[in-house]
Formats: sequence, structure tokens, C-alpha cells
Amino acid sequence: MLTTDPQQVEDWRELRARLTASAPAERSQLLSDTARRTRRSVVRMISSAGQGHIGGDLSVTDILTTLFAYTLRIDPAQPDLAGRDRFILSKGHCAAALYSTLAFSGYFSPASLSTFMAPLSELNGHPNRNKIPGVETNTGPLGHGLPVAVGQAVAAKLTRSGARVFVVMGDGEMQEGSNWEALMAASHFGLDNLVAIVDRNRLQQGARTEDTNALDPLDERLAAFGCEVREIDGHDYDALIAAFAPSTTGKPVAIVANTTKGKGISFVEDRVEWHHKVPSPEQVALALEELA
Repeated sequence: MLTTDPQQVEDWRELRARLTASAPAERSQLLSDTARRTRRSVVRMISSAGQGHIGGDLSVTDILTTLFAYTLRIDPAQPDLAGRDRFILSKGHCAAALYSTLAFSGYFSPASLSTFMAPLSELNGHPNRNKIPGVETNTGPLGHGLPVAVGQAVAAKLTRSGARVFVVMGDGEMQEGSNWEALMAASHFGLDNLVAIVDRNRLQQGARTEDTNALDPLDERLAAFGCEVREIDGHDYDALIAAFAPSTTGKPVAIVANTTKGKGISFVEDRVEWHHKVPSPEQVALALEELA
């Protein structure tokens, strides 16, 4: 089991304090700088490992950055703190972005990121709660994260902890029936402490979502299942912060976060082949230059 990095925790606390005190323009710049660092880390990790899911990692980065740096009620120095907010990355194949976010928040040392997907590394291809602090449940099989989040939201209600539960799903993952069953349950139980975020980059392995099994009108479908729906630009920090606010209707919140797969790297953006592809050394250099 990896352990907390005290210096990184202090850096995270300083960043959060600055974000809390900043005007919106400065706050967005700080979040952008933090996300850029994560994206550079993702590129290096996948290059070193020779495998990974770079497109989806980069599309979800701004969502993860905003949650961990600004929104979630957490303390990385106390990963098991009672009453903490929970976060689940249902699209667990995009673990590199989550690992980088957790490391830069202080859950473990960023030096461990160099072991990504190496033999016997805690940082394998999908998050494991028994090895990595800050991971609330093992994920990877698509369609499982939201049902677990519903259970955690029910538990928070029963214990009156005040915890909110956030879960990020891929949009291709919304073709899984288990997600819609979970949304029905969330609506039935009035889980206004649940926030379901769809990383709507419109690409999945091998094709576009709308060519595979069309999801639109996704907002109307989510509303029909009893959600308070918010559709935003998933790379706009002000929009993300506003969307992560508590429910105003007593319903579960569902966020359609419109994103670009491969965000930040010109030759990766909106390209289906980069769902699961490793950049060459020349492409790594170009990507890091664009993310400088």
C-alpha cells in the first residue's frame, strides 16, 4: 500500500488555499497550470509503460483537477477520514490521469508514477483500493462505478455523514444497462448527494459513440431517469465548479461534460486511434512541447 507524501500534501493545501482566495480569472489559471502538469505526467507515464489510454486520460484531466484541487471535501493526509466526500473513476482504464492527480494531491509520492504498469507496481492499469490511498473502489469493468457510487450515497444518507459522492463515467460506458438501473435507484432513493459526471468526448474504443450505439439526446434521457441535468464545457473550470454545486431539486445531479478526447495535444485530439495508443519518442517530445 502506497503512503501519504507529507510535502505534497502541504503543496496541495497551499494550492487549495490560493484557489479559495482567488478571483475567477486567477483561479482558472491555477487550475489550468495544475491540469497541464497532470497531462505532461500522463504522457510520460504512458510512454514509459508502453501502454495506456492517453485519449481518455487527457479528456478527463480538467474534471479530475477541479474536483481534487477545489471541490471535494477531502484530506489527502487522512485518506480514510470519516465523512469525506467520495470519488470513483468508473472509466478505470484512464488510471494514469487519476494516479497523477492523487500523487500531486499528496496521497502518495509523485516518484511512484514512474512505476506505472510495471511488474508488481501498485499502479497497475486499473485503480485498486487495496494498494492506492484515495481510491475508493476498484474499477475497470465498465458500468460498475455508478452502481457502487449509488451504494455509497445511500450509506452516506443512512449515516448522515453529509458526504457527497462523485463518479466519472465514459460516454461509451453509458451503453451499459447497469448505469441506467443505477440511475433509476438513485432517483427512487432521492440521492441528492450523488453527482454522476459523463466524460462526453464522443469517442470510444474503435468508433464514435453515435455510430456505435447513439446516446443523444443524452441530457433528456438522464432527465427522464430522474436526474437534475447540467450540460457544460468539460474544460471550462468556472463551468465545472458551478456544475459541482449541490443539487437544487432534491434529485441526483447528472453532468454531461462535453470534452475533447486527447485534449491539449493537437495530433491526439478527437482521434479515435488514440483511445489506446502509445506515442513514439518523437511524438512524446512534441506533446510535451505543446503542453509546456
